[in-house]
Amino acid sequence: MLDHLGIQCVDLPASAAFYDAVLAPLGGSRLMDFGAAIGYGVAPKPDFWISACDPSEGFRESHIAFAAADADAVRAFFDAAVAAGAEVLHEPRLWPEYHPGYYGAFVRDPNGNNVEAVCHTAS
Repeated sequence: MLDHLGIQCVDLPASAAFYDAVLAPLGGSRLMDFGAAIGYGVAPKPDFWISACDPSEGFRESHIAFAAADADAVRAFFDAAVAAGAEVLHEPRLWPEYHPGYYGAFVRDPNGNNVEAVCHTAS
């Protein structure tokens, strides 16, 4: 369970456009924008943050898994991510090696992070 998660982004405007697009099918939206930090979530509280970073400090890939209501929402996330230019890591499918009903899709965001949408009740 996540309370909130934050990642640093080399290109904050590209990342904001990406997350605006891919979080909408999951019911999320931009809730706060402080210029150098943007908070996303389901009102009233943002629980996912992106912020600008200095690329000279290096980069380390993060994995972020967003909860989806069902398999249709996972597919909608995936379609939005591909339309936003994301690199496809794994198309939507069941992942029985994780547990029965685990249905997820994985993409790379504009900064190289591994981003997933998952539901735990697909059949």
